[in-house]
Amino acid sequence: MKTFLNPIIPGFHPDPSICRVGSDYYLATSSFEYFPGVPIFHSRDLIHWKKIGHALTRDSQLDLRDAGDSGGIYAPTLRYHNGIFYMVTTHVYAKGNFYVTAKDPAGPWSEPIYLNQGGIDPSFLFDEDGKVYLTTSQNMQSEIDLATGELLTEPRQIWAGSGGNDLEAPHLYKINGWYYLLCAEGGTHHGHMITIARSRSPWGPFESCPNNPILTNRHRAGHDVQATGHGDLFQAHDGSWWIVCLAIRTGKTHFPKTHHLGRETFLAPVTWDADGWPIINHSGTLDIETEAPRLPHQPFPEESPTDNFDAPTLSPEWVHLRNPKPEHYSLNERPGWLRLKADANSSRKQQPTTCLLRRQTDFECTASTLLDFKPTEEGQEAGMLVWMNSRFHYRCFLSIRSGRLHASLLKQIGDITHLANSVEVDTLSGPYTLKVEANSESYAFSIETSNCQKIDLGTGLVRLLTTEVAGGFTGMMLGIYANSCASPTTADFDYFIYNS
Repeated sequence: MKTFLNPIIPGFHPDPSICRVGSDYYLATSSFEYFPGVPIFHSRDLIHWKKIGHALTRDSQLDLRDAGDSGGIYAPTLRYHNGIFYMVTTHVYAKGNFYVTAKDPAGPWSEPIYLNQGGIDPSFLFDEDGKVYLTTSQNMQSEIDLATGELLTEPRQIWAGSGGNDLEAPHLYKINGWYYLLCAEGGTHHGHMITIARSRSPWGPFESCPNNPILTNRHRAGHDVQATGHGDLFQAHDGSWWIVCLAIRTGKTHFPKTHHLGRETFLAPVTWDADGWPIINHSGTLDIETEAPRLPHQPFPEESPTDNFDAPTLSPEWVHLRNPKPEHYSLNERPGWLRLKADANSSRKQQPTTCLLRRQTDFECTASTLLDFKPTEEGQEAGMLVWMNSRFHYRCFLSIRSGRLHASLLKQIGDITHLANSVEVDTLSGPYTLKVEANSESYAFSIETSNCQKIDLGTGLVRLLTTEVAGGFTGMMLGIYANSCASPTTADFDYFIYNS
């Protein structure tokens, strides 16, 4: 039996939802306060995935200006019906549930159609008789008018779950004459689990699976894979059944185990017992090494670890913190360089307003960039970010201190802002290479001048940026930024390299 290594989409990619069109597979994950929202992936073999774009790319679709840490876009559901892709999701603390449509999952996607049903984690079922059902957390359900989003029935709970807390992530399926309701319980941390029930009617009554939960690692203390849940069931084009779900990898951290890469997307096989109930991964548990699909491998061309900023548009790997100002980012003002601009006194509390971030996908990795930056006054800075959220992050940057150019390392840990190191550098020795070297224990920061002089700025503990310390629902991001608490400033970046 051939195996593969989970996760199929590493790094901060939680709440996966999948749909198949012929022999092509498309997958969406949640994105929270990052813009553009809801990354979309494509695969032909379920193992190799390529990010092809985002569903929410315009301010008119997604306004994140007031979204706090771990606010914004929660779990999406991706479905395909009669030649149209549907992505339904929740903008928490704002406009609630809505959906967008597209003929091409790479975009463009339509303007939102809002749904007058509360809860989170919305999901659609397109039934054989033409009816469309909307199900949200607490397994509340209504029938909707697909053209307008209008509710055709009053929402009502169709199953109270198996007894776990935080009943969420519902997906209703029609399989062999049964309506199966898959959902998550136990909260999205170490008690996470997937449960299922079925009925002959979409309105119930629903019979709980006698083997619930059908997936959990909550009893496997010390296992590297934890928090398994929030799944989406599907049939491959060869007839086999599978599930995508989220889980975390705790890596090689000491007890108590922590995680910082975020909740990631995993894949597991599904079989069916004699009574018609699904069995996940033959054991109801999840592992790194897992039985592989028997589909022919169709990998995508390997992408370069270096982004030279030579393309006319940014790679879909890059995201912004909330909605960006387009005029703050330029790929053509200095060809071959990315120019970041910061307005006068533009800094939000504890975070930059002009930045680009990408997900950290490996415990051990190195990120570096070449920065050309000439600040003229104190309060202007540019450099690299190791970012969990606005209250927990590290910044390695250039700035003016006491009239001299300095390379500095700043640590933001909760309400403690600590300038860990600041070293004067020669203003004539730029541009400067900034580097972050990561392992499961720490981040090491350094700067190198144009004459190859390397300055070690210090290290920061991974543990202080883990979800268990920092809270929230996101994962570690690496990136570049420019900021100003004074006059406007401009910083140029020649490349960004991410090596695992």
